[in-house]
Amino acid sequence: MSKMKIAIDADDAAFDLKDVVYDYLKSKGHDITDLHFAEGNADVTYPEIGYNLARKIQSGEFDRGFLFCGTGLGMAMIANKVEGVYAGVCHDVYSAERLKKSNDANVLTMGARVVGSEHAKMICDAWLASEFAGGSSAKKVEMMRKLERESFQCNK
Repeated sequence: MSKMKIAIDADDAAFDLKDVVYDYLKSKGHDITDLHFAEGNADVTYPEIGYNLARKIQSGEFDRGFLFCGTGLGMAMIANKVEGVYAGVCHDVYSAERLKKSNDANVLTMGARVVGSEHAKMICDAWLASEFAGGSSAKKVEMMRKLERESFQCNK
């Protein structure tokens, strides 16, 4: 299996947490790219940042992504507007594991105003170590994707 390619980005509320997580994951040997979409441009907001990363996941440029803002909520909402992107907010290790194992998500979002840097590292480790388990979740994930295709098709 080839090495997983990871993208990471944040808005101004979470640059510090993003940098901590980026350095941590890089030190562990992960193939991670900081997109720096907003840095140096105060007019860029989380919808643009999240959408940019989500489009890169959608295109296959990256396998998984991390998005950080104040709460993680806005980033999850915008990432989920991109077809084929499945994002969830995680502020604990168990949810991070289940995000991948049960829901096959490819983007994890987190809030810098909600979780500290050491806990964030554990959350990221748990999600990256997890794989989709299938089993009883497979039918639910397939239904989610079917409904997504219907929804996006209605909007074309």
